Amino acid sequence: MYNSDRPNNDELPTTKQLIRSTFIALLAAVAILITIVLPSEYGIDPTGIGKGLGLTEMGEIKIQLEQEAEKDHSLIKSNQQPTYAVASFFEQIFSTLIISPAAAQTTSSTWTDEIKLELTPGQGAEIKLVMKEGGKAEYSWVSENGKANYDLHADGSGKSKSYKKGRGVPGDDGILEAAFNGSHGWFWRNRDKQTITIILRVRGEYTDIKKYL
Repeated sequence: MYNSDRPNNDELPTTKQLIRSTFIALLAAVAILITIVLPSEYGIDPTGIGKGLGLTEMGEIKIQLEQEAEKDHSLIKSNQQPTYAVASFFEQIFSTLIISPAAAQTTSSTWTDEIKLELTPGQGAEIKLVMKEGGKAEYSWVSENGKANYDLHADGSGKSKSYKKGRGVPGDDGILEAAFNGSHGWFWRNRDKQTITIILRVRGEYTDIKKYL
């Protein structure tokens, strides 16, 4: 069947036009890489445009937090053993026998665990929740007397993941959903000139809490 809308050969782009369009697209991609991607992701700003847009600082923060979390996590894993913030066997029995149904109902609507950490200037600490894939835990933390750098991340089952991070943050809250079986939690570092106190409150689907100092 004859197609009357079929374009003529003269209407099709020439090889020279196609090469020129490809070259322009390549130049645009390189420009975006140099002016946006490199500054915002890696802190590399050869043109100075990233600094003017505030992207270079963003990239430097990402790199710094990743390096700090990786370094401190390795030191903690190799040199120190975790302490576990779980109720003892006798405390669990006492709670079961003594707490009235009304009190139990009130407790279920509050935080399951609350942990306080005092960090001197430059000091870092980590708290991890042991969770199964798909498990959810609600959290809220604040930094009293100053702000902290933090990285919310996970490791286990041969995997690792960074969920969220920040620099000079007074606190954060939300829902942590485990991407895989393993340890999921926070690394904080005090970058203030005075001692700060991190207060973490959590509840949800986790089996244990590990604290590294």
